[in-house]
Amino acid sequence: MATVPVSRTSELNLHHVSKRFSGDDHALPVLDRIDLSVKSGEFVAIVGASGCGKSTLLRLIAGLDDQFDGDIEFGGERVRTTDLARGIVFQDHRLFPWLNVEQNIAVALKNSRRSKEEKRRAVAEHITLVGLKGYEGHHPHQLSGGMAQRVAIARGLVNRPKLLLLDEPFGALDALTRSRLQSELRRIWEHEQITMIMVTHDVDEAVFLADRVVVMQARPGRIGKVVKVGLQRPRSRSDAAFVRLRDEILADFSVPHDEAAVA
Repeated sequence: MATVPVSRTSELNLHHVSKRFSGDDHALPVLDRIDLSVKSGEFVAIVGASGCGKSTLLRLIAGLDDQFDGDIEFGGERVRTTDLARGIVFQDHRLFPWLNVEQNIAVALKNSRRSKEEKRRAVAEHITLVGLKGYEGHHPHQLSGGMAQRVAIARGLVNRPKLLLLDEPFGALDALTRSRLQSELRRIWEHEQITMIMVTHDVDEAVFLADRVVVMQARPGRIGKVVKVGLQRPRSRSDAAFVRLRDEILADFSVPHDEAAVA
């Protein structure tokens, strides 16, 4: 994977970002003139119905796709390729089945200039950070889905990125595990003090975690609304203000309320 020098700051700016898939010139764009700024240390959740371009947008920010119009800048540098300053975690943990927990996390340090001892310490620190101390020698088939996703998060963080991108990181997990990992992710964000951008279908999750919620509209994919959450922490899902804000965001979806809640 190609890398460029690590950015000095973690402010992200998107200006008139548009995207069409190759050979689809007569169809509506997947993304249409997206303008968005994310401050250093901010947690932003991007929500919207399927097909609105959420994951596509995340891939562009990560530098995994350079075929788009407009500009994306991170730390004052134009994004066109991957960068150790931008980590990413997918819905599927994508662990190598033949490697153990320690080795799967260490894979992310392959292009790092750190010494072997520094890499070893970094891996150990991040195993502790995600609550997997004692499982270093376990292989993916010996882990629960939630534990495997913790390994993926540790792998995304081990290079000390200034921005962590999360694409439906808990979408494949059961409700209890998802709720537990949401709290863990919030703790990690507070501990690491880095910028996080998460794509999710789950509005409840977005309101629970984020400082701001970006609501995407589909066909073409545009930002319909940006909501400042503004709720005190710790947040309670049963709090009237939480429920009211969640329902207001759900009302902006182009799908029925009950479908959006479980998508």
